[in-house]
Amino acid sequence: MNAILDRLPLWTAVLPLGIYLLFIGLLHLRRRPLVMSGAWDGVLLAAGLAGLAVVGPLALLRPASGGSMWGWMIVLLAFGLAVAVCLLVSRPRLVIYNISTDQLRPLVAEVVSSLDPTARWAGETAALPARGLQVQIEGNGGLRTATIVAAGERASSEHWTEFGRRLRRAASRLPVRSHAVGAAFAAVGGLMIGLAVWGACRSAIAAAAPPGRANDAGARRFIGA
Repeated sequence: MNAILDRLPLWTAVLPLGIYLLFIGLLHLRRRPLVMSGAWDGVLLAAGLAGLAVVGPLALLRPASGGSMWGWMIVLLAFGLAVAVCLLVSRPRLVIYNISTDQLRPLVAEVVSSLDPTARWAGETAALPARGLQVQIEGNGGLRTATIVAAGERASSEHWTEFGRRLRRAASRLPVRSHAVGAAFAAVGGLMIGLAVWGACRSAIAAAAPPGRANDAGARRFIGA
């Protein structure tokens, strides 16, 4: 097992990223927005980049951790710890896929008014004094992905959870069109998955071939037989 980890092929880095891009592409092809918590969004992104991290930067730390299996365990735990720390220090947020800020703003206003009729708006930020909560809308127009961040110093986790639950319910009733970026992400992700599967098949065939037969085949190709 340790020997396998010491020589991870490139397709092991491409496969998780391809799955992540395909998943994001399918989200943008949906006819309903999807509301996801910031924690899950971060976990999915880290999972998509885990292969690149293990084959790339974390592989540089591998010699310093020794040649045992525990070295890989320490490196992977360090990666997981770094992801966990980033998630813990970040503000609570909701990520909404395949929606523009113009479409999201009325949904947020509906949810905010249902939670606190005395809510006040200042630009893209809504203050809910009765709930001890402030929410801020941030958008990425080109990718049709919006983010709602819990602003303020003290955000009530109970009220933030209730806000997210009501927003999911409201978003599930909003019809939206599929976005072209979804097809692009899905195509790139599918291509990367195909390349990873092709690489895995080649590695399996090469590993299953007898050493003598592989050498004979190489010699025949060399001499043109």
